[in-house]
Amino acid sequence: MQALIALVDCNNFYVSCERVFRPDLMRKPVAVLSNNDGCIVARSQEVKDLGVKMGVPVFQIKEIINRHNIQLLSSNYTLYADMSARVMSTLEEFAPSLEIYSIDEAFLNLTGVCPKDPIAYGQRIRKAVQRATGIPVCVGMGPTKTLAKLANFAAKKIKKTGGVLNLSDPMRREKLMRLVPVGEVWGIGSRTTAKLNQLGIYTVWDLATQPSQRMQAQFNVTVARTVLELNGTACMDLEEITPDKQQIVCSRSFSRRITEYPELSQAMAEFCSRAAEKLRKQHSVTGCITIFIRTSPFNPKEPQYQRAASIKLAAATQDTRVIIGTANRLLEAIFRQGYNYQKCGVQLSHIQPQSLTRQRDVFDFSDHDLRIENGALMTTIDQINRRFPKALSIAATGFDKTWKAKADRVSPCYTTNWRELVCAHC
Repeated sequence: MQALIALVDCNNFYVSCERVFRPDLMRKPVAVLSNNDGCIVARSQEVKDLGVKMGVPVFQIKEIINRHNIQLLSSNYTLYADMSARVMSTLEEFAPSLEIYSIDEAFLNLTGVCPKDPIAYGQRIRKAVQRATGIPVCVGMGPTKTLAKLANFAAKKIKKTGGVLNLSDPMRREKLMRLVPVGEVWGIGSRTTAKLNQLGIYTVWDLATQPSQRMQAQFNVTVARTVLELNGTACMDLEEITPDKQQIVCSRSFSRRITEYPELSQAMAEFCSRAAEKLRKQHSVTGCITIFIRTSPFNPKEPQYQRAASIKLAAATQDTRVIIGTANRLLEAIFRQGYNYQKCGVQLSHIQPQSLTRQRDVFDFSDHDLRIENGALMTTIDQINRRFPKALSIAATGFDKTWKAKADRVSPCYTTNWRELVCAHC
């Protein structure tokens, strides 16, 4: 029995989430903005057709926005995460195993599930997700994950596919590969694309017909595996259990410039608190903490300054207080007066499972005779905050928080806040 992998990808996901509760935005140009409302991070098809690129700063396209009346919305990640969970829950009904690849993508193992008519089954998936969540999706199928990705790309671009394409047939596969640029292959970045072009490899078919051993010798094992996957040999299994993150980064740009240490320290403490929560959520500990601060690189008239500092911990931790305290000591070392700081952040690395036996610190007590590593306290705080979001915070309070990222156009939390549920008037 030939393997069959499907990739289900939501169309313009952030915009689609907004349109579910704002039908007045249908068939209108809509864009979702990044944190601080600075850049475009999601575009409706109407905005894409206007030539607006992903990641472009808003101030650079003000004329296009005004001329075409593009509707701008702030990112509402609470809404997007909840809608993603609903989509994934719906997809679980169609396959014995599923890998959540990103917030808007999932691989499904359909081997033996729909041997007679995979295309019809893909259409069933599309209709079920649309009916249950209101989110439009496309379905790409193939014997490997790479081919499923390629099929999904074509299903979105070629309207006559009806949003579903199966590349199990070698003849259909070859026909498509001869038309698609090699840069559209999953895992082939811009640098690799440039090198492949220098070797005369311009299309997906050009890459698929290369000997995998040659590609490994000239590039790396990833490109070699990609060649095998394009020819129907599976080299990547579905990961039903999402692997723990090996790095956790929390950073934000400020809505205004910060010049004083107390405010910068407060911002750093909030980012450390979020990073520690993510660390505990995956039951991990960190052995290395890195922080960074910087001025705006887009304002050359101001004095420029950026620095980073890192420290390897004597004992791995997941305690918010330890992480904040360590970050503050690093911040004291790199902070310089006289600069307008635009961004700061923290990175946790050397991450390992909490269950592993690890060395304890001999001096495992603070100045107030409280244990530095207090798992019970952190668990209690997390439980309270899950039930009452942002009810407790270890970060400093009482400061002016106007530095926080702007979200002037954020939509309501339609699905997660009782006060913001949609009301239907009959």
